Amino acid sequence: MENPTPTLELASFAAALTYERLPASSQSALFEFVLDYLRVASLGERMSWSRWARDYVMQTGGPGAAPLLFSDGRTDPASAAFLNTVYAGSIDADDTHVGAMLHPGCIVFSAALAIGQSRGLAGERVLAAVAAGYEAMIRIALCIQPSHFKRGFQSTATCGVFGSAVAAAALLFPGDARRIAQTMGLAASFSGGLVQFFHSGSTVKRIHAAQAARSGVHAALLAEAGFSGPVDILEGQDGFARAYADQVDFAPLYDRLGSFYRMTEVSIKPHACSARVLAAVEAAVDLCREHDVAAGDIEAVTLGIPRVIQGRLTSNAPASLQGAQMSAPFSVALAIRKQIRSEVYALNVDDFEAGLEDPVVMALAAKVECMIDDEAERASTAESVGARLTLALRDGRRVSRFVAAPKGSVSRPYSQEDHVMRVRAELARRYTESGADRLIDQVRDLPQAKDVGVLAP
Repeated sequence: MENPTPTLELASFAAALTYERLPASSQSALFEFVLDYLRVASLGERMSWSRWARDYVMQTGGPGAAPLLFSDGRTDPASAAFLNTVYAGSIDADDTHVGAMLHPGCIVFSAALAIGQSRGLAGERVLAAVAAGYEAMIRIALCIQPSHFKRGFQSTATCGVFGSAVAAAALLFPGDARRIAQTMGLAASFSGGLVQFFHSGSTVKRIHAAQAARSGVHAALLAEAGFSGPVDILEGQDGFARAYADQVDFAPLYDRLGSFYRMTEVSIKPHACSARVLAAVEAAVDLCREHDVAAGDIEAVTLGIPRVIQGRLTSNAPASLQGAQMSAPFSVALAIRKQIRSEVYALNVDDFEAGLEDPVVMALAAKVECMIDDEAERASTAESVGARLTLALRDGRRVSRFVAAPKGSVSRPYSQEDHVMRVRAELARRYTESGADRLIDQVRDLPQAKDVGVLAP
């Protein structure tokens, strides 16, 4: 018997999924993902471009009951999804699936909460929709990567619209696979996002995820109003896969769908930089701690990398904030300069911005020589990227550290206690200790919540 077509297969999976059907590991992951979503959104809300986004939503948003994070404001669901995703998905500190090359949580949570909170839906329904959105977004991307990226597309933006659409449609059309597929068909026509910013700079990536979240919610609301899209949009002769990739393999979409959850392959980032440079940053932090190394002690730096990051992620002199966050040499130099000692401290956008103006950081980044390292190549997988860092010191010593996979990756996950500690440290900027604890308890109790609106930080 032939498999159902890819679009309808994903739609049927989303239509049938309930929170109770999720394995314990996925339920646990959802708790951790919500905490990290709120932590990163709290960080992102303070960025200058978040202010721009708030001003934009004030001008364009309509009336509605969807809450805006960290405020008493409410607006229409699509606008809420947009703004909340700017907060949670614009600083490159949000969760990531390395193989799919995307950030699912910021989009899927924002979309599901926008619909769920505005409609007064139960927590378990919203969490099941979130899980469906994660799976759709990741699996679609795996079918078209790396060809999709090589064509110049950023999959958080392009595939993110499917994560948002599936999550929103699963809530609006429970059990109705065909309408979920029609929503996916609509959403595909809103898919977009190019990586020219890697070369030319700009702030467009700060709204890539947000645009995907809003467009997916728009698609679901359009379907609710009566519109429809092609139910073979992924695989059709002029569909998404053919238009957006040169090589397509739908096997990852079907692979153990409903029994194995790709969301458990998602990594949590310790720092606001590319997931593929986190092992290098960790090596820098470890060496500085262990050997009491400061920037002025270093004569030369050699960074052993896998081939996958050579080029776009190895600039020694990034010219923009986005470029700095995507640069392994710069990120290593910044980590050395910051002399990180705390297990909670994370390099944030503010640090990268200040680093661009710091001659010590720029001079150290210029010293970093990136070389292909066979062990880093072997260690790198669809889940994480390894790195080897060697520092030649002015006193004649050479110190080296190899990190096969960074903290927060699937093979070295944060514990739930780590997640609580990290989110509590950030929320302390906004709330009293009891207020932060109350929000964490609301997240923990979300599966039992009759109305997901209780989670309105």
